[in-house]
Amino acid sequence: MEEKRRILVIGTGDTKADELLFMRERIEAVGGVAVMMDVSVLGDPPYRPEHDRHAVAKAADTTIEAIIASGDENTAMTLMAVGASRLARALHDKGEIEGFIALGGSMGTDLALDVALALPLGVPKFVVSTIAYSHLVPPERIATDLMMILWAGGLYGLNSACKAVLSQACGAVVGAARAVVKPDESRPRVGMSSLGKSCLHYMVTLKPELEKRGYEVIVFHTTGMGGRALEAIAAQKGFVAVLDFSLQELANQLTGSVVNSGTDRLENAGRQGIPQIVAPGAIDMVDFPTWQSVPSRFTARPYHAHNRLLASVTSDGATRREIARAIGEKLAAATGPTAFILPAGGIQQWDQEGEPLYEPEALSAFVEAMRANVPENAELHEIAGHINDAAFSAKALEIFDRWVAEGIVPAGRRAA
Repeated sequence: MEEKRRILVIGTGDTKADELLFMRERIEAVGGVAVMMDVSVLGDPPYRPEHDRHAVAKAADTTIEAIIASGDENTAMTLMAVGASRLARALHDKGEIEGFIALGGSMGTDLALDVALALPLGVPKFVVSTIAYSHLVPPERIATDLMMILWAGGLYGLNSACKAVLSQACGAVVGAARAVVKPDESRPRVGMSSLGKSCLHYMVTLKPELEKRGYEVIVFHTTGMGGRALEAIAAQKGFVAVLDFSLQELANQLTGSVVNSGTDRLENAGRQGIPQIVAPGAIDMVDFPTWQSVPSRFTARPYHAHNRLLASVTSDGATRREIARAIGEKLAAATGPTAFILPAGGIQQWDQEGEPLYEPEALSAFVEAMRANVPENAELHEIAGHINDAAFSAKALEIFDRWVAEGIVPAGRRAA
């Protein structure tokens, strides 16, 4: 008989006891075990949780009385989030939970997002929220494998709509805990960014070459959440090296686009000392939702609708200079080995002569600015060709292999 999966259930039991007890019943009905954690501040729930609010406060190195006296509900719940995150991670590390689900409005969601970030990739994470999919949730708060569902009818008390949502969520997290295949750590992992296969296709060459060398290569699609996932795994030291060759999300964030990965894009590998090889793939493109009007600063720029969700314009030379400066500042903060490859012949498929986004003056402005902004702590490797040329991939492998030979990147593990 299959062992039952233990699911950590987090919520404020003093105000949402009916919902949380319904969730416990549904988890157990589909073969799971509910491990209740209460994050109430002002009162106790009408049931006995496995981990009460006093235990949560203790995990935050304080007491519930001190949290109540802390000043306001935001401060109090932030402290409870610290305790809940630490306690959840400790329960996981001791093998006492195999999944996590939380219930909340904006306050409970705020806490739940911290808990999800504290748990590693491969631990099912489900948040039932009244603000699911909202722009209130910034990219940097979203865990790599977080699942969310809108808590329809969830403002006050149980109802048929609420039960339909909660029962689905409970079934989903138990099913995920049963089905999940945890990340394979038998080979060192290399993170790589790209923007599709038609725009940037160096990974077609690089991925098999690195796999021959004994590495697992994980490629992230840089349309907002892809870069977020790369940054989240890098923040947990999940890579032995990062080949960050598509920085378009950084350009999006600097120009005000919602299609971004947060303010810490291109920072976490450097912050953790992970060796990184960087290139400016697609930084000349700015994305925005197709269903919105073109931002006023870009109305005169070349425009392309990728689909009904995503459209792009190109940035001018002045904007590309700003992006070059920002890249340089982020590289300067890196604490680990850093190399920057500058392909002077172009940085995405459609910026070449004869293509619709060919703007040689703007490209030249960026290349000149980038030369001036690569910091002293980073190696600068300029190539005359395009980022999609064989010479670019060859240069990336040359740097990577040298770092392996020098012991900067650990050697791969070839299959027996």
